[in-house]
Amino acid sequence: MPYSKNVYKGRFKPTNPKKYCGDVSNIIYRSSYELKFMKWCDQNENIIEWGSEELSIPYRSPVDNRVHRYFPDFYMKLNGKKYLIEIKPSRFTQEPKVPKRKTKRFIEEVKQYGTNLAKWQSATEFCLDNGWEFKIITEKELGISYK
Repeated sequence: MPYSKNVYKGRFKPTNPKKYCGDVSNIIYRSSYELKFMKWCDQNENIIEWGSEELSIPYRSPVDNRVHRYFPDFYMKLNGKKYLIEIKPSRFTQEPKVPKRKTKRFIEEVKQYGTNLAKWQSATEFCLDNGWEFKIITEKELGISYK
C-alpha cells in the first residue's frame, strides 16, 4: 500500500475535557489511527488523564547527527501507571526490505526508519528514568483491518 498524501487530520473535541492535559482547544489528530485512539482515551473510564503531543524528548538523529525534539503522539495515565504512546502503521515499525534497485524512495524509508528508532530509543530511556512505559500501537492493536 503506497503512502498517501491525503492524510486524515483535524481537531478533536473531547466529551471529557477535564481528563485532557494540555490545551483542550488545540487537540490535533494527524491520522484516523490517532483519532480512534483519542476517542478511546476520552471515553475510557480507566484513563485518568491523557494528552496529545504535549511532551518533548530530545533525541540524536542518525541522519544529521544533531539533537532534535521528539513529540510522542500521546501521554496517558491508566490505572495509576503512565505511558507514552506512538501510533504508527505496522509497516513503519519494520526495517524496509532491500529492493533490487536502491531507489530514492527506499533511501528515504531507511532514513525515516532510522530516525524513528532513535526517537523510540530516547522515549524508552525517558520512560525507564521516570517509571513510565513506552508503547508503539499499530492498526493491529487498534483493531483496524484493510480486507
